[in-house]
Amino acid sequence: MSKRISEDLLDRGDGEARNLEKMLVIADALMRQVEQSTGERGAAFEQFRRAAVLEKRVRQRTHDLEATLKLLNEANSAAERARRDLSQAIEAIEEGFALFDPAEVLVMCNSRFCRDLTDVREKLLPGITFTDYVEAASRSAILALPKGMTAKAWAAERIRLRHTRQVFNVGLRGDRWLQVSEQRTADGGTVILQTDITDIIRMERSERGKLLDDQARMIRATLEHINQGVGIFDANRRLVGWNSRIAQLLDIPPRLLRRGIPFQLLANHVMQAVTVGDGLSAGMVREWIDGGLPRKPLSFELQHISGIILDVFAQEMPGRGFVMSFADVTRERLAIHAMIRANSSLEARVASRTGDLAAALAEAERANSARVRFVAAASHDLLQPLSAAKLFVDAARDDAGDISIRGTLEKAHNALVSVEGILGALLDISRLEAGGAAMDIGPVSLSLLLRQLTDEFAPIAARKGLRLNILPCALTVSSDPTYLRRILQNLISNAIRYTASGRVLVGPRRSGGQVRIEIHDTGPGIAADQQQAIFREFHRVQGSASASEGMGLGLAIVERACALLGHRLALHSQIGRGTCFSVELTPVAPRASPSYREATPVIPDEPGDNSDRIALLVENDMDLRRAIALLLERRGVSVLEAASGEEALSLLEEIGIVPDLYLVDQQLDGAMTGIETVEALHAQHGERPTRILTADRKPQTRMAAEAAGIEIMYKPIAADALEAFVLHAG
Repeated sequence: MSKRISEDLLDRGDGEARNLEKMLVIADALMRQVEQSTGERGAAFEQFRRAAVLEKRVRQRTHDLEATLKLLNEANSAAERARRDLSQAIEAIEEGFALFDPAEVLVMCNSRFCRDLTDVREKLLPGITFTDYVEAASRSAILALPKGMTAKAWAAERIRLRHTRQVFNVGLRGDRWLQVSEQRTADGGTVILQTDITDIIRMERSERGKLLDDQARMIRATLEHINQGVGIFDANRRLVGWNSRIAQLLDIPPRLLRRGIPFQLLANHVMQAVTVGDGLSAGMVREWIDGGLPRKPLSFELQHISGIILDVFAQEMPGRGFVMSFADVTRERLAIHAMIRANSSLEARVASRTGDLAAALAEAERANSARVRFVAAASHDLLQPLSAAKLFVDAARDDAGDISIRGTLEKAHNALVSVEGILGALLDISRLEAGGAAMDIGPVSLSLLLRQLTDEFAPIAARKGLRLNILPCALTVSSDPTYLRRILQNLISNAIRYTASGRVLVGPRRSGGQVRIEIHDTGPGIAADQQQAIFREFHRVQGSASASEGMGLGLAIVERACALLGHRLALHSQIGRGTCFSVELTPVAPRASPSYREATPVIPDEPGDNSDRIALLVENDMDLRRAIALLLERRGVSVLEAASGEEALSLLEEIGIVPDLYLVDQQLDGAMTGIETVEALHAQHGERPTRILTADRKPQTRMAAEAAGIEIMYKPIAADALEAFVLHAG
């Protein structure tokens, strides 16, 4: 045990002398203890043992504290070295550097920070706030504040933007400049960098000056190159730029063309030799120059005493300066005056020629009008004997027993039909040429019209061995009923005439909001180079065709009538594959009362007994009256004849007989027309089946007949149509 205690008390690190000294002290203490009390020997030894253990623990704690202090000293040394290195690094950079913590308190800065602001630099110690730093900088005598801004306003703006990332330039006295960059750190602090950019700004100024000098030289060369005189004035109306051309045009001496000379001095010299053109005065120009008027672009003319005419254009520039250009327009003005004189002379000559042409045109129009009236009158007058001739031929054909004579009469009848077609075409052309015949536009039922065309052309197509299909249509369109029927008649007639075999198809086709009536045939087709020419008068595709096959007026009538009615006419054809004509119409809602239509009788197979029928025939043409009477009498109808309306009324009153039907010509001898005669007959003797016989196809006549409720049978009269009406009128 004593060995263990000695080992606990002794420390090899203390050395032999120290351990010996300890052993002697321990031995002395033990001896005194033994001598003092033998009863207390165990307790003393126990205290000794505890003291030895406590000393060991204290020595261990001391050793641990010494190790910890050593590590702390090493860490403090490293931190000091890092801080020293950071300070040296911050001090080594060329820019001014400052760091503010999240509480906006200065932590550190280098010697270059605010170095140029000598009256601020001494205040920049760690602990100063960002606000105090900004206010101190704003009051610095070295800071060059922006023009118009106070130190207080500058500081307030800096403080307002302190939490944003920004880069801005700050001017200093002596034409020096700092670029300040403020950046936020991750923990909310602020880093400020200040860079001296004086050399950069001065270099930029130098380069900009060189560029401006180059541009000025280019502008100068350009001004000298152009043919206009140019003067440039600043906001104080002083000359700052010009070219030599302005001195030549305005006769300005060189002593007056120098930089900074007032505009008024130049104007006083120039105005002695020039006058301002019409529409502008010298006072208005001065007001524009002085800014008394709104500075809109200004243009006027100056007339120099030398005879030169100058076109002046003035325009304001940025900064309230202005530029004026002077162009010599003497030649142009002289040329314009010469043109005006020539134009006046030409206008006089044109007016003279126009008068001559107007007179010639009026004469031509009178001649054309006379020709049209002549053709119309001649056609009308020829229709009367033509109707009579046809009826006489029909009567003779019925009486002829000899087959050869019947054949001759049949040929005569066909020849008269051809003449009838030619006269009808001439009459239509004359009416269309007479200033566009008056059109009676109204609702036209296609159903009724197509049925009439079927009745008219089905026998003709059948005699030629062709199939004619006219498809029905229940639409009502807007057109002139007479001219629309005439258009379709000509197109269908042409299709049948030029188709040797096959079929002719007529049918409506809806296209958008329109209805298009198409006429297809299987004829030879029309060559492309002929498709425009066929619409000319007297042009026929088959040049050798006989006159009995038409004079080439049908398509001319179709084209003119479609143009007057506003109907689109189209043609599509291929050689060897047939032709298609189409007429485009506008559908309308049908009106309540049916529109007027020309009578188209249906001939029954076998007429009944007509021996007791009496017809009143009122016709002023004796031959035609005789022919109609002869035709009706051969059908067993008794005929009462009269030449005028008055004569007819007198005749019926005298004999006291009321006829079964009336056939009345429109143009009669006496004061009454045919319609007036019919109205008088109906009023006195009651209504009877009636037809107006006329060659007058004017809309006025048709409208008058429609108003009276009378149907028209146009001349030349077809024998079949006349017989159908007379023999079967109910």
